[in-house]
Amino acid sequence: MITQSYLTDLTYKVNGACIEVHKILGPGLLESVYHKCLEEELQLRNIRFKTQLKIPVIYKGKELECEFFCDFLIEDLIVVELKAVAELNDIHRAQILNYINLMKKPKGILVNFNVKNLYHEGQETFVNQYYSMLF
Repeated sequence: MITQSYLTDLTYKVNGACIEVHKILGPGLLESVYHKCLEEELQLRNIRFKTQLKIPVIYKGKELECEFFCDFLIEDLIVVELKAVAELNDIHRAQILNYINLMKKPKGILVNFNVKNLYHEGQETFVNQYYSMLF
């Protein structure tokens, strides 16, 4: 059974993998570089994930081709969206919230690798109604 505590532990592991990538590479690279390195780090840590997963958009009962893709889906529970930008803004936050709601996942992590300290300024976590249904 999936619990909030399990998601917290998994979030900690994913953030640890992101911090390791950032510690080695530092800021200033393209998002695609961080993506490839995070794939490798997640594999090294035996964290199950899917990458570049298509996000379904259902409108009035019909699935539409909208070409939305999330960067990572961790253990079919946590959506991870990567950025390498000067600063995260509300459009990035809206994107991760939309992704977790469209995919019906309880948690999302927004990671910006273009910072000095990833732990303090480079990641934000989001939950929704699916999270609140867990114990």
